[in-house]
Amino acid sequence: MLRKIIVLGCFALLQLPALAQQKLTTKVLVIGGGTGATAAGIQSARMGVPTIIASEHGWLGGMVSSAGVSAIDGNHKLPSGIWNEFREAIYKVYGGAGKVFTGWVSNTQFEPRIADSIFKAMAKAEKQLQVQYHLTYKRILKKGNKVIGAVFTNAKQQTIHIYAQQVVDGTDLGDAMADAGVAHDIGMEASSITGEQVGVPTSNDIVQDLTYVVILKDYGAGADKTIPKPANYTPTEFDGACTNYYKDTTRKAPNVDAQKMLDYGKLPNGKYMINWPGYGNDYYVNNIHMNAAERAASLQAAKEQTLRFVYFIQHELGFKHLGIANDEFPTVDGFPLVPYYRESRRAKGLVRFNLNHVAQPFNSTLYRTGIAVGDYPIDHHHKKNSAAPQHLNFYPVPSYNLPLGALIPQQVQGIILTEKNISVSNVVNGTTRLQPCVMLNGQAAGVVAALAVKGNAHAANVPVRKVQQHLLQSKAMIMPYIDAGIHHPQFEAIQKIGATGILKGKGIPYQWANQTWFYPDSTLSERTFAEGLNSFKQSWQFAGTDNILTSEKACEWLAAIIAQERLQSQHKKIPAVTAAHMLAALQQQGLYSNHIQRKSLAWLLNNFLNPFERYAVTHEGKIYN
Repeated sequence: MLRKIIVLGCFALLQLPALAQQKLTTKVLVIGGGTGATAAGIQSARMGVPTIIASEHGWLGGMVSSAGVSAIDGNHKLPSGIWNEFREAIYKVYGGAGKVFTGWVSNTQFEPRIADSIFKAMAKAEKQLQVQYHLTYKRILKKGNKVIGAVFTNAKQQTIHIYAQQVVDGTDLGDAMADAGVAHDIGMEASSITGEQVGVPTSNDIVQDLTYVVILKDYGAGADKTIPKPANYTPTEFDGACTNYYKDTTRKAPNVDAQKMLDYGKLPNGKYMINWPGYGNDYYVNNIHMNAAERAASLQAAKEQTLRFVYFIQHELGFKHLGIANDEFPTVDGFPLVPYYRESRRAKGLVRFNLNHVAQPFNSTLYRTGIAVGDYPIDHHHKKNSAAPQHLNFYPVPSYNLPLGALIPQQVQGIILTEKNISVSNVVNGTTRLQPCVMLNGQAAGVVAALAVKGNAHAANVPVRKVQQHLLQSKAMIMPYIDAGIHHPQFEAIQKIGATGILKGKGIPYQWANQTWFYPDSTLSERTFAEGLNSFKQSWQFAGTDNILTSEKACEWLAAIIAQERLQSQHKKIPAVTAAHMLAALQQQGLYSNHIQRKSLAWLLNNFLNPFERYAVTHEGKIYN
């Protein structure tokens, strides 16, 4: 009997390694549960592709939920794709747009736990999506030059191998793509490298300050929620955060009082997001190359920075009734689950999106490859690092679209980028890092991953126009036109023709929300239309006058192009059509006018010539037939 027990015991011990290691297989694996990562997983699953999101904790949504940055910056007038769905869900919870316009920068502010619940509901609705919570990323799995999955540990310290055809790196710091061998940059590039005239003489490894956000709650008049005095507290650390405490006049004078400082992050239900730059709770550390223990220590120091600021608000400024919210995060200390990282490793992608592309979009052709839109100013946080340049802020730029090639690494296959590890310059990261843009680049990453799986292709070989077409079908914008958004009757035509460059918009730097206008109801000259046609294809040579373009002239030119293209194309892919037929179609659509409007011209071009689908583009935006 004893021998039998020993044998059975040995057998059980032999089985332990097998039980402690699991293997899962899917088509698309998204590493991380952040803002872009969650959007990527949802979108991939919506396209019918089995997808797993591996979240490092128990929440979804990243910076808008688990990091507590629940005041949305940017894209208020660019409702697009999953960002628009998310915002509409926020409106539904709180009772409309007016109920969440509680601050003075963001138009949309909410409790972080609500964001988590919305993303979880969106994820649950997708039958092809499985969310694995509490998985800690360990390393990438590769076969040759191709990523084939990743290794995780779960809450029981079991090892989990997840294999996939396509992996999306949605980690906060680009850990997965770095492990995969993707070439990348950390910190600032010299202006001589980027071509950006921003006054950075030499490259360095300085990243933006991070913030350990905290949510304060109003516990009512008479309540005293003052925390114990933190170690190393001194009020002078926060001198200049607001006019109520401004003693050192060598510091820049504040322009808000204490209440307005708090109201910046005012949330519904009497709560306040504490995410204050300058002399607030930003914290500088570059912990990208640190191991897990070192990162944890650096983040504890960031928390202590925020605790000191909370004590300053309560003790020095007199807001004793504001205490750390006890109903937001499932953490012992009431802090968010993760910090707010503003900057990550930045991959070297098929293209590198820089300030020149943002400021003068039509001076290159990258705009033709847009997959996400943004309008927030270039906003850098460097006040807590005296070695950092302090001038990298608020360059006059219009709204912009992010190019597809920024999501795809140059050489390593099987991995797609989202969050803040995309291929942008350090300066441009100051705007692409904002919540809506990250959500939208995540949605695009999901489209690329799904199409790569369906076509059994590398992500770099997925056609640009095919990705854009799927995004448009999801009511996601590929061109940042403020006056021709998803609710415009000619939305898709304007987006597609805008992405060809035949009709171009005009960008305007504007306060907290930069703009690009299409002017759909405006007319244009023959010369402007001719320039657009000629720039699209050199063989289309038109010489218009300064006269306003008429519908008849537009149809005449378009009929001539179609006849020419049919003559050059042996397979006659373009149907024959006359100018008279096109004029009749305009009238039937209610789009006819003597002097043709830009929206009507976009519809005409899209429906009869269809240059968006018939003429493919490279990741650089070059046109080929």
